[in-house]
Amino acid sequence: MSAPADLVAALPQYDIGAEIGEGGMGVVFAGTHRTLGRSVAIKQLPWDILNHAASSELFDREARVLASLDHPHIVPVYDYVRTGREHLLVMERLDGGTVHSRFHGGGVSGEQACAIGLAMLAGLHAAHRAGVLHLDVKPRNLLFTTQGVMKVADFGIARVISEGATLVTHGGEILGTPAYIAPEQAMGNALSPAADVYAAGTVLYELLSRQLPFDNTRGAISMMRQHMFTDPRPIAGVPIPIAAVIMRSLARELDARYREAESFAADLASAATAVYGPGWLERAGVPVLHLTPRVIAGLNSPTAPAPPSDARTRPVQRPSAPDPTLSATRVPRQPEPEPRPASTLWFRLAAAAAAVVLVVLALLNPERLPHQASPTLKLGDAPVSAPVEVDLSKPLTVTGPGNPGRVALDLSAAGIPLGSAETTSKAAGNGFTAQLELPGLARWIVGGAVSATIQTGTVTQTFTLLTSQHPLASAMGAGSLILALFALAYLESVLRTIRNGHRGRGSLFAGPVLGILFGAALWLCVSVLRVHEPSPGFGAGCAVAGAVAAGFVVVAARRRRASTVASR
Repeated sequence: MSAPADLVAALPQYDIGAEIGEGGMGVVFAGTHRTLGRSVAIKQLPWDILNHAASSELFDREARVLASLDHPHIVPVYDYVRTGREHLLVMERLDGGTVHSRFHGGGVSGEQACAIGLAMLAGLHAAHRAGVLHLDVKPRNLLFTTQGVMKVADFGIARVISEGATLVTHGGEILGTPAYIAPEQAMGNALSPAADVYAAGTVLYELLSRQLPFDNTRGAISMMRQHMFTDPRPIAGVPIPIAAVIMRSLARELDARYREAESFAADLASAATAVYGPGWLERAGVPVLHLTPRVIAGLNSPTAPAPPSDARTRPVQRPSAPDPTLSATRVPRQPEPEPRPASTLWFRLAAAAAAVVLVVLALLNPERLPHQASPTLKLGDAPVSAPVEVDLSKPLTVTGPGNPGRVALDLSAAGIPLGSAETTSKAAGNGFTAQLELPGLARWIVGGAVSATIQTGTVTQTFTLLTSQHPLASAMGAGSLILALFALAYLESVLRTIRNGHRGRGSLFAGPVLGILFGAALWLCVSVLRVHEPSPGFGAGCAVAGAVAAGFVVVAARRRRASTVASR
């Protein structure tokens, strides 16, 4: 396929050749700079995703950062052109193939896979320090020069495109590539370098074991669900020291995974030296041109790092055929899990006690509130001296002695107005009669038992009114249930964010607020379903108990997270 006319016109300084690649991140064309004679790859980004101001401006900023990345294991960006609807990246052209093509061609040895891993992690580490996440690390994005140097391509593009369409299909691929996507990326949570660590670990898992950590035969959605909710299968046929490092990089929980690429690379270098012996990197034949002092120290220190005690992965099984290179390597015994700090336990117990108080208060809400009896007023045929059941979809008839003129009916729950109706009474024998019709919205809101007040001239009478419709057919019933579930789900989201390492101070405010919402909603829902008249005192108590419970849960989660970080 030849380049479109718009692309040719946008880059007059280049001779543009045929298409050399296509994927979810755009179409790639070969090109040559007319003056310098330099071979380049020109990536035409998907205009339908970037064709609005927010995404375009975001990518303009991202392109400037990409152009500033200068590392031997990152594909350099030479130019960025934006004209009309076109967004074009001009990059170094690498003609040595990809890790994907080499792996599916002649294959790679264990030493070569580890060398590729070090080069990949070196590039990722440099990008992370510059504030750029890749978010689509996979074998097709790892390219070789003709001299065999491996470089990482497409930095930052997935993040920018996902701003406009998270995990949507474009060009036949799902952004993020489900086979390599991190759990937090699949769930739409906040992202960090640990997401690229997970993808890099998946690449190494595949190179070393010749299979993926999860079943890839059931489609993209199934693959993403496996990453989110299940542990990867133990890596088979790989020496134990290297297997332990790979499995730690694939831990679902951030607390158990390498949080940045340099730590992963240092442990990988150390484990590979323990397995393959000194000088393995030179023997691999894959040039690694830049290593940090920490990774060099690992390369010269043949140890076998053990996965953390709280890693959410099954233990790696010893290969059936013993590896002779492991005879001098002693794998440290995995330490026993440390007990949780006592302070965290007390916070959890306090939260549980507050939750019990919340439930008890909701159940103890009295069936009826005390009201002064009136033997003279009737609603329908029933005196209002006792609870009266009515159908709010029909007009309500109030009768009594005298002829007061104005008659009004007000409904409320725990002092909150729910609806009212007013009319002029008519004489009927020795008394009066009045037809009252509540507005449609009030009939939809009210459910269970509520307080009703009738005003007739100078007489005011409050009593208990029961609705004939099912409690869940009202906003008080179904609405309070939905509100309670929403508050609970949002609180769980706050806790998951804390567990993932984002300890924002807002959680200390959001937790109690959500607890108040949950406590009040639960109290109202229980009262409506049991047809009990809501008591404001018990509602306030439930709200306070909910705030205390949620506050203690948030504090416990933050302290546990802090203690986990401190122990690493």
